[in-house]
Amino acid sequence: MKAVPDQIAPYVSKRFISLGTDGFGRSDTREALRRFFEVDAANIEIAVLSALAADGVIEASVVASAIDEHGIDTEALDPFRR
Repeated sequence: MKAVPDQIAPYVSKRFISLGTDGFGRSDTREALRRFFEVDAANIEIAVLSALAADGVIEASVVASAIDEHGIDTEALDPFRR
């Protein structure tokens, strides 16, 4: 679940990125479930790279390349709203 970590985030002094699924029964396999809720390896990689880019550690182009490489749909609705 993501709801509990999201409640803790305001009290953490550093960047805090919640990972979780906030839903059940949406997919037929664990891999599909992780992909649907954007907590698979590719989406975790994008989240980490995005945070590093936001902090100025890497260039935004690195994030864009990873998004293209993994075929991530940046226009997709939040999984909770699909």
